[in-house]
Amino acid sequence: MKPSDLSQVWPEANQHFSKEIDDEANSYFQRIYNHPPHPTMSVDEVLEMLQRFKDSNIKREREVFNCMLRNLFEEYRFFPQYPDKELHITACLFGGIIEKGLVTYMALGLALRYVLEALRKPFTSKMYYFGIAALDRFKNRLKDYPQYCQHLASISHFIQFPHHLQEYIEYGQQSRDPPVKMQGSITTPGSIALAQAQAQAQAPAKTPLAGQVSTIVTTATTTTTVAKTAITPVGRVSFKKDVPPSINTTNIDTLLVATDQTERIVEPPENVQEKIAFIFNNLSQSNMTQKVEELKETVKEEFMPWVSQYLVMKRVSIEPNFHSLYSNFLDTLKNPEFNKMVLNETYRNIKVLLTSDKAAANFSDRSLLKNLGHWLGMITLAKNKPILHTDLDVKSLLLEAYVKGQQELLYVVPFVAKVLESSVRSVVFRPPNPWTMAIMNVLAELHQEHDLKLNLKFEIEVLCKNLALDINELKPGNLLKDKDRLKNLDEQLSAPKKDVKQPEELPPISTTTSTTPATSTTCTATVPPQPQYSYHDINVYSLGGLAPHITLNPTIPLFQTHPQLKQCVRQAIERAVQELVHPVVDRSIKIAMTTCEQIVRKDFALDSEESRMRVAAHHMMRNLTAGMAMITCREPLLMSIATNLKNSFATALRAASPQQREMMEQAAAQLAQDNCELACCFIQKTAVEKAGPEMDKRLATEFELRKHARQEGRRYCDPVVLTYQAERMPEQIRLKVGGVDPKQLAVYEEFARNVPGFLPTNDSTQPTGILAQPMKQAWATDDVAQIYDKCMTELEQHLQSIPHTLAMNPQTQALRSLLEAVVVARNSRDAIAALGLLQKAVEGLLDATSGADADLLLRYRECHLLVLKALQDGRAYGSPWCNKQITRCLIECRDEYKYNVEAVELLIRNHLVNMQQYDLHLAQSMENGLNYMAVAFAMQLVKILLVDERTVAHITEADLFHTIETLMRINAHSRGNAPEGLPQLMEVVRSNYEAMIDRAHGGPNFMMHSGISQASEYDDPPGLREKAEYLLREWVNLYHSAAAGRDSTKAFSAFVGQVELGEREMHQQGILKTDDLITRFFRLCTEMCVEISYRAQAEQQHNPAANPTMIRAKCYHNLDAFVRLIALLVKHSGEATNTVTKINLLNKVLGIVVGVLLQDHDVRQSEFQQLPYHRIFIMLLLELNAPEHVLETINFQTLTAFCNTFHILRPTKAPGFVYAWLELISHRIFIARMLAHTPQQKGWPMYAQLLIDLFKYLAPFLRNVELAKPMQILYKGTLRVLLVLLHDFPEFLCDYHYGFCDVIPPNCIQLRNLILSAFPRNMRLPDPFTPNLKVDMLSEINIAPRILTNFTGVMPPQFKKDLDSYLKTRSPVTFLSDLRSNLQVSNEPGNRYNIQLINALVLYVGTQAIAHIHNKGSTPSMSTITHSAHMDIFQNLAVDLDTEGRYLFLNAIANQLRYPNSHTHYFSCTMLYLFAEANTEAIQEQITRVLLERLIVNRPHPWGLLITFIELIKNPAFKFWNHEFVHCAPEIEKLFQSVAQCCMGQKQAQQVMEGTGAS
Repeated sequence: MKPSDLSQVWPEANQHFSKEIDDEANSYFQRIYNHPPHPTMSVDEVLEMLQRFKDSNIKREREVFNCMLRNLFEEYRFFPQYPDKELHITACLFGGIIEKGLVTYMALGLALRYVLEALRKPFTSKMYYFGIAALDRFKNRLKDYPQYCQHLASISHFIQFPHHLQEYIEYGQQSRDPPVKMQGSITTPGSIALAQAQAQAQAPAKTPLAGQVSTIVTTATTTTTVAKTAITPVGRVSFKKDVPPSINTTNIDTLLVATDQTERIVEPPENVQEKIAFIFNNLSQSNMTQKVEELKETVKEEFMPWVSQYLVMKRVSIEPNFHSLYSNFLDTLKNPEFNKMVLNETYRNIKVLLTSDKAAANFSDRSLLKNLGHWLGMITLAKNKPILHTDLDVKSLLLEAYVKGQQELLYVVPFVAKVLESSVRSVVFRPPNPWTMAIMNVLAELHQEHDLKLNLKFEIEVLCKNLALDINELKPGNLLKDKDRLKNLDEQLSAPKKDVKQPEELPPISTTTSTTPATSTTCTATVPPQPQYSYHDINVYSLGGLAPHITLNPTIPLFQTHPQLKQCVRQAIERAVQELVHPVVDRSIKIAMTTCEQIVRKDFALDSEESRMRVAAHHMMRNLTAGMAMITCREPLLMSIATNLKNSFATALRAASPQQREMMEQAAAQLAQDNCELACCFIQKTAVEKAGPEMDKRLATEFELRKHARQEGRRYCDPVVLTYQAERMPEQIRLKVGGVDPKQLAVYEEFARNVPGFLPTNDSTQPTGILAQPMKQAWATDDVAQIYDKCMTELEQHLQSIPHTLAMNPQTQALRSLLEAVVVARNSRDAIAALGLLQKAVEGLLDATSGADADLLLRYRECHLLVLKALQDGRAYGSPWCNKQITRCLIECRDEYKYNVEAVELLIRNHLVNMQQYDLHLAQSMENGLNYMAVAFAMQLVKILLVDERTVAHITEADLFHTIETLMRINAHSRGNAPEGLPQLMEVVRSNYEAMIDRAHGGPNFMMHSGISQASEYDDPPGLREKAEYLLREWVNLYHSAAAGRDSTKAFSAFVGQVELGEREMHQQGILKTDDLITRFFRLCTEMCVEISYRAQAEQQHNPAANPTMIRAKCYHNLDAFVRLIALLVKHSGEATNTVTKINLLNKVLGIVVGVLLQDHDVRQSEFQQLPYHRIFIMLLLELNAPEHVLETINFQTLTAFCNTFHILRPTKAPGFVYAWLELISHRIFIARMLAHTPQQKGWPMYAQLLIDLFKYLAPFLRNVELAKPMQILYKGTLRVLLVLLHDFPEFLCDYHYGFCDVIPPNCIQLRNLILSAFPRNMRLPDPFTPNLKVDMLSEINIAPRILTNFTGVMPPQFKKDLDSYLKTRSPVTFLSDLRSNLQVSNEPGNRYNIQLINALVLYVGTQAIAHIHNKGSTPSMSTITHSAHMDIFQNLAVDLDTEGRYLFLNAIANQLRYPNSHTHYFSCTMLYLFAEANTEAIQEQITRVLLERLIVNRPHPWGLLITFIELIKNPAFKFWNHEFVHCAPEIEKLFQSVAQCCMGQKQAQQVMEGTGAS
């Protein structure tokens, strides 16, 4: 449902809420997620409050209620991105809203639908758990919704719902509660996370800190009640429309611990603390004065220091959104003493954070510091107060961070940027204040450092933007290079001497900083250290995967004196790993393999599911290999890293003092200890990844035995083991036939969950009992892994190429998330993860619309396609599975991005959609025109795929058959108020295809399209292929036998006799039982014949000496027999007089052959062979055009079927078939039948369409004049066909000349001349060179030619209306001035104009002008064509158009200069008139060019062209020879002379030229 649709669900929630209402609503949400000491509320408390607000008399409370509910519903689409714990809390709230009846009617329906949608998500997915938790909350209400319970019970994984919920649902269907109300607890990752968080909170068991109230939280899902104390509080959840959820954890432990250790300040009593918290909770701009007064009344002077500490630590540090509110609070309080306390408290907390342990993962401390920086700037700089050097030296802080390294910079740069941000609001400190600019110059100098992290550069750039500074105009100094200054900095970042407690969320790092470093390297750990990394954390594709996890303790004395030595660490660790990885991996696998293989073989000997056996083997292998690798490599690694480090340090510091040497020893020991676990994990994971494929090889025979048994329809079990188990093993531990006992499987699942050396995994890729369910399919792991790896590499390259300015763009973040999904899928390598990834990629594509950076959008789409194509790879999941799933995603996805036409077109273009399924869905979703969105989308899609023919060559009208049919029906039934543009679109579709199409459902055309779509379905019944092969072989033998008889009729009788004899056998085999089986039979036969042909041609490639004629004969042996079978079946199907059956069968078979061809063309691409298909079509054409009565009666329908076939296979759709295609359409039998034998010229429009298909394909090649050898051959072939038509069927070219010239590029002079030279055979052309030829006296000159193309169809309706109005009344007056902009479509040279529209305009205006002149009783001539609206349009075009447009316009006129007829006469006069009246020589030169270029090519030349040019150069009135362009160069002059001599004879030409010259 779209966000906008919520307004219909909740009219009252549609209002615009003020910021105060919004903030208050958000503050309540905030409290649900908060942890003490922040104000918290349990889900039940919030629900109680909402109940109160809903029925409240106070308008504000009702508004807060509506705002909260609207926000919660709008936030639904972001739930999948929530962390588990927060999602669980939200689910309880969501379920509680239904339980308490807080929503009704449509809103209740929507809430229930959201829960149902979530529960339908894959079992163990995040949203499934959301659904379960919500459902558990309102289970007592299920009896009120029996129908809803039926929907729930029909979910495929209902059986896996918690047992007590299944009971509630089953009884709910009968509107009852279960007899015993079970209160089973549910376990979801969220509830576990919540319980863990609460347990952690109890763990410290120390007295609560100041202001921290212990609260009891009861959730609906956990039966325990837990007291919460200070743990990770959650930052504000900003429920705003279209903003992804920002649940970011900000941990103030560092501040709390530091505060604990400072001198205590006087705490107010607990009730006062609560009042203070309440005041700040409810503070807003509107009640500021009231709350200030409350504070003054409540708090005594002695407690104010505590309030300042509470404000800074518990509020300001984690609530950046409310800084301005708190700053205004200070201003309203007007208490200078308190302001000073707040400022001192701010500095104190900043210093605590600056000196804290800056571990890489300590993101929360960095957030706190940033927030405090923002606050500091706001209460000092923004209020024109300085930050004193004694309190904080900002400049030297930056320099110190630079010296100490990247980790410190990650803290300091964002902090400084936030402080300076406020200077823009200061009169004193805004740039160009010298103090501010000095710091900005240091930041600019930092920005130039090439190895500065991207996000820090981004921070600096954002700051510059906020301060309206150009980073390139800042003056960076050389402070970072000033070694002396850097040595003498006051330390503001060093940790205090006493131990600082580490933040709780970090795993303890085992550091050995012993005074005698030598011992630390040799000491052996008796207990393996606690694992630090989860299996998925470490990337083992290259050694580079170690870098992000390397631990560099900033307190190591060596690094404080020599920060440059940090660079040595990575190389030392990588070298140590490289030395050990191969021997350790090989040894671990070798030992683990034997054990694992023996045990798995024993355990699974009686289990027939090879996939289950395989997964179990992998789990055990992972566990044993990792354990083996761990104990083998830990000690050598520790020593190797330490040794490498010492060597590197010694090389870097050549003459080291004894003290330095000791520091080096100590640093090497500590770094080795800190990073040994990481290196160990890297080697373990490398071993594990390699072990899987090795295990597969070992157990390959076992897998094959099980597969083989299944194919034979029996269940596998090992008889030897079965006997042994039955005879020797006691019942309790005996193996049973069938699946392995769940208790045994639990052992393997435990192996999977606890890989030695890694944190235990509780992720959803390993749900409990996964092995107990039969796996769908086992994929070849190593291949899949390779494909995923390649995909990941390419995605990483794309991400690296994105400019850092776009690093925070939502599309860039989506790409990172896509990469993470690929990593997850790669690690689990199962179909569920692949499906999740596929869904994410499809939805990502659909979600992306323009508006982002164009290059980024392009890259974004490319990345998503790359993932889908990887999944589609035959070695991964294959085309059929992927396309089916992608199509399912397209059909099932939400409406708001279902109709993204660019994305759908992209998927279709890349062969990722099952078109038959999608076409049916699209046709249905239009709801006969009621679903306007779907109709508009379908129109766009049809236009892109079928009308514009945009690069989607493999899509034919067959693929969108039902969609077009539905659109045509909507168009027909909408009686004048059809969706805008639909009638025009249908007109174009019809003009493209209707010549050949009858739309009757079930008619021949329907049969052909169903044939095409059925050709790509592969799920044949078992054994059908073998039966079809047997029958085909039988028939081929009969066909070639001596007894076959004339036309194989005897063989056919024998074959059919055999079929009838074997009616039983055949019907048992079932080949002729149903239409579907007949279709499959023909498809299989076509595929087999084609396959034989490919094999024969491959043979020729391997053996070039083979005789090609023999090879061809071998192919024809089967093909001709198959064609004869089709022809006989067509002839003899149905009654002798029943033509419908015959034609339907023919169309079906042709459709199947076309479908197989298109599929083959798509798959093989450049390897595609035309021969078998060409042979099938040509032989079938000849067979069915034989002079037999039965065939004569259906001849027109037969030809229509072939025309349809050839049109669907037009060169733009199947370029690999183009030569065969041209041969087919130019075959003498076909041309003769289409153009001569078919009565009433019914074959003409169909044949014209095929020629247009040919010209359309040639056009782009001809337009660019770069004809490669293959195109030259095709072009010559086309010229030959035209010459045949010109000689034998000139009337056909005359009637369709307009449609042909419309698609031939303007620069194809000769091709067009061939068409325009045609004249009716019954006409004798007067010699154009006859002296004083009177054209207007010829009898034919007033007869209009026949034009069979609907040329006005391309005119937009409004344009045509204005044109007609102008021709009649010369209004609207703006018509002429707007004409050029109506014809122009772009500013791209060469493609500026709509050529079709220009051609249509010229011919239409011309025909109207002739009718207008005839109506006045005269005939066209130089005098009668002038001063009319028609000529105004032509003159306006000649003057107003630029050179390109004018050339196209003059070409359109020249295209009408043909044999003697009224059009030729009128346009000849028009051309001459435009020449005579031209106001610039440029126009006259262009007219000459258009005529001349058509005359200087080889003959034939159109008659009208000749008489126009002769008149132009002969008639002195045109002063042709006086023009400059005639004499501009000697070669041009020579050209004109030779043309004049050709046209008029030498003598006459001489006279004309001299006469003109003399005058």
